[in-house]
Amino acid sequence: MSHAQPPVYIAGIGMTPTGKFLDKSIKQLTADAVHAALADAGLTVADIESAFFSNATQGALEGQTMVRGQIALRTMGFEAIPIFNVENACASASSAFHLAVQYVRSGAGEIALAVGAEKMFCTDKAKMFGVFDGAWDVSTVEQNKSTLLQMGHGVVPPEGSTSKAPYSLFMDIYAAFGRFHMREFGTTQRQIAAVSAKNHGHSVHNPLAQYRNAYTIDEVLAAPPITYPLTLPMCAPVSDGAAAAIVCSEAALARLAQRQRAIRVLASVVATGTNRRPEDVGQHITVHAAKKAYEMAGVGPKDISVAEVHDATAIGEIIQSENLGFCAFGEGGPLAERGATTLGGRIPINTSGGLESKGHPIGATGIGQLHELVQQLRGEAGARQVQGARLAIAENGGGLYGIEEAVAAITILGR
Repeated sequence: MSHAQPPVYIAGIGMTPTGKFLDKSIKQLTADAVHAALADAGLTVADIESAFFSNATQGALEGQTMVRGQIALRTMGFEAIPIFNVENACASASSAFHLAVQYVRSGAGEIALAVGAEKMFCTDKAKMFGVFDGAWDVSTVEQNKSTLLQMGHGVVPPEGSTSKAPYSLFMDIYAAFGRFHMREFGTTQRQIAAVSAKNHGHSVHNPLAQYRNAYTIDEVLAAPPITYPLTLPMCAPVSDGAAAAIVCSEAALARLAQRQRAIRVLASVVATGTNRRPEDVGQHITVHAAKKAYEMAGVGPKDISVAEVHDATAIGEIIQSENLGFCAFGEGGPLAERGATTLGGRIPINTSGGLESKGHPIGATGIGQLHELVQQLRGEAGARQVQGARLAIAENGGGLYGIEEAVAAITILGR
């Protein structure tokens, strides 16, 4: 850890269950997560000096295009303090967390709140899936599609391997990533299914997960197709939910009764991609962000006890396990297939069940990942506990620009 950076801690964390909550508003979901985080830290609303609120879809789905955080938080009694609205697609929550960390680290305040909330379920399926259409360059849609098709060139999908029902644009994007990985590295659909089966197995032990059913690899492969090589259990569902984190300085932590449960933020990095060829995998946005985060924390991939990565689809986890340095490029599929990323394996990934089964309320996802890692580092994860967990990393990506995520956020936490 660079001594130039004052230490910052997660003093409290809270999360709602993830699922389909037609009877709950954004305000209610936000309040549930924030109250849980406040109780966890032993703090009250009056202790919070600044708030960073993340949400990606409320504008499109409810017409609340501005001041979302001010409206969601005012009903809870948050008044007078600065409140900032953060949108960075699926990396919105980790971006809000990053800003809260910077706020405290800069000395602007001692205690800040980062909270993400999303209510994505609605009866209009076309509208619901349409929110994803704004997460890439809308002025170059045909060019975007052409670029993605080229990535998967040479891998021919079997007959009947695309769903006739509506699905998110991002499933096509991840399918292109998957076909590229299959062509370049020989990754198999069975290896992708192994990731999915592992994550669904982990989610059985997570009471907050949207889906808690175990699958075998063969069941994942036999499930309804979405778009080759992806089947339904390999893809994150549409989700409602909220998650909140309270970050504080060392001075503020010293005043808290529950300070022994605090987790230190060793690194928080947000990066934007650069132009590269698909084959230049070592130049991936996440590789750059992860290297910077490891350097900041003074650790390396081999030091990490547990990871939460952005598996909006199972191929995403394979790619990110390589980008984070847990294995060589092209080795992510075999790594998962031999059980190294399963609870009890060399580097457990997505012990929460991941986005595939825990759920993916996109404006809350990044802090939801941190919720899992804080529980792991405290030794409070129950049946999915990684024994002796000391260091944890979260990777959260958002949107698409060219051939990779538009934004990558990496967080490293330690006891």
